[in-house]
Amino acid sequence: MRIIVSAGGTGGHLYPALALVDYIKEQDPSSEFLFVGTTDRLESEVVPQLGYAYRGLHVKGMVGNPLQKAKNAFLFLKSLSTSKKILKEFKPDIVIGFGGYPSASIVLAASQKHIKTMIHEQNSIIGLTNKILINKVDEIICCYEKALESFPKEKTKLLGNPRASTVHNKVLKDVHDIYHIDRDRKVVVIVMGSLGSASINKAMADALKKMENAPYDVIYATGKTHYDEMMEMCGPLNASIHIVPYIDDMPSVLASSDLAVSRAGATTLAEITSLGTPAILIPSPYVVANHQEYNARELCDQGACEMILEKDLDGDRLVKAIDQIMNDKAKQYALKEAASKLGKPNACRDIYQEILRLVEK
Repeated sequence: MRIIVSAGGTGGHLYPALALVDYIKEQDPSSEFLFVGTTDRLESEVVPQLGYAYRGLHVKGMVGNPLQKAKNAFLFLKSLSTSKKILKEFKPDIVIGFGGYPSASIVLAASQKHIKTMIHEQNSIIGLTNKILINKVDEIICCYEKALESFPKEKTKLLGNPRASTVHNKVLKDVHDIYHIDRDRKVVVIVMGSLGSASINKAMADALKKMENAPYDVIYATGKTHYDEMMEMCGPLNASIHIVPYIDDMPSVLASSDLAVSRAGATTLAEITSLGTPAILIPSPYVVANHQEYNARELCDQGACEMILEKDLDGDRLVKAIDQIMNDKAKQYALKEAASKLGKPNACRDIYQEILRLVEK
């Protein structure tokens, strides 16, 4: 099978796509893949490094003043022409879009050429690219009930995020071993995305000082660019507070921690629900269409997390929220059970079966 996968702009689009491709390679080593993305964003560096064939499209979002929008519209039309050339050269059996502007170009071009198409929506609110493609594609895969209700029912399936399968099938280590923590101690992990959050660090510095004598250890990942600043803000802390720039093995840390405090990006929530990790979510207010808050609210409505909006966050409130969960075993269990019910650990398998069904039609 020959598959074109498109994921543009962010890790939230790219890493689910890579997880699915890795799974398909395991099931069918003869499959051939071509990634289509941007010329200058994350995927243009990561994908070639992983050894996959890659083509970049020069395309921009329809933003800015009228002149800029007109220029970007011209780029989009040009990218459609380039996409049709790519399709002619590669001859895919199916084209799968995971979001981002390049997905709009290559998936739309495939639809016009009557090639099988599928899109994947990682968030509860439909992204702009997928809105453009709704009526053009053969099948839609989503991760949330809210998104399922927004797409055409006859061609939409709620199968989850491929990252859920990645963490579920991974051989996991124990957080106590990774950070040399006594096995009798409970662990809270706090991470605000891979880059960290300058806007939250002040509240975190206050919170960490208040948790020095808590009956649990705390791991706080600052993001590499904020580490030195955070260490200076906090000053000396006791050994139960572990401030690190980055967590290399997030699935292992999430799986064996008693509570996670995190942003509400699609990949993070796929991992949390697949692993059944109790969580307090602090959605980023700086993302397009505020989709992190909508993601978090969907989990909250199902009893699968607690949520604090960043505008309401301070050290006292965060510590109080953490302590309420850590001191209540019944609450921890309820959060874990509700999160696990929302998890889709077989997402890769189920999406692959849909791909096979479409291609064989």
